[in-house]
Amino acid sequence: MTTARRPGETASRPTVALALGGGGARGFGHIAALEALDELGVAPTALSGASMGAVIGAAYAAGMKGREIRAYAQGVLRNRVDVMGKLLKARVGRFADLVLRGRGNPVLLDGEICLDLFWPEAVPDFFEELAIPLQVVATDFYGRREVVLAKGALGPAVAGSMAIPGLIKPVEMDGRFLIDGGAVNPLPYDLLLDRADVVVAVDVTFGGRARARRLPTPFESMFGATQIMQRSITAEKIKVRPPDVLVRPAVEPFAVLDFHRIGPILRASESAKDELKRQLSARLEAAGRG
Repeated sequence: MTTARRPGETASRPTVALALGGGGARGFGHIAALEALDELGVAPTALSGASMGAVIGAAYAAGMKGREIRAYAQGVLRNRVDVMGKLLKARVGRFADLVLRGRGNPVLLDGEICLDLFWPEAVPDFFEELAIPLQVVATDFYGRREVVLAKGALGPAVAGSMAIPGLIKPVEMDGRFLIDGGAVNPLPYDLLLDRADVVVAVDVTFGGRARARRLPTPFESMFGATQIMQRSITAEKIKVRPPDVLVRPAVEPFAVLDFHRIGPILRASESAKDELKRQLSARLEAAGRG
């Protein structure tokens, strides 16, 4: 496999791989990390992503810069009426299913349609067309196990990785039904440990929302339980073998579905830039000496 490098990177420089975790709207915090890498002139040789991390990771792997992803995301989400119109187009469930048949989910979305409507045109149709190798994590629902996708059709793989139960329908792919990759591997840096000298992981599952104690709504319970599970899985993985560089953007106050709060999420994540630059520069220097 050819190692992807950007202008200015030399063959002797220690290699870097990047893992982006799941977390819904919190995943916009990944953009600050991408910008930090660009500002350092560091080009990852490999990427991995789960859920929202796979969505943003695919855009970066396609060759977009962090600042370009920021501008694109802000532009797409600026007009709420337009966003709602696209979501309605992507809706699988119908209220009639719930009212007339007593079953179904009236807000269920088709992840592949969502990607078609919201993804940048720069993202290709196939993994093989990406500038940087990407591994996408999903969950095989019936197999009850992790699935790592790295070749073939990119859209269905990412749609499966972001198929949050109750919100986005499972994706059928190669005889399997795929759901949210965060259910098994919310921060898939372990896939990269043998693929670079320095492995960087960006965790947006860490921490919870500081709110007054009250009875959570059904949606809050469902998505909150998912966040708690993902945070626990990630914490146990880090205990066993941490990544070389771990960065946690300050996205704790935000919820999984706070996509309309992209501005505040991006601003809250700015401090992660300096932290990543500091940690990564030190690790690269140490790796270079070694």
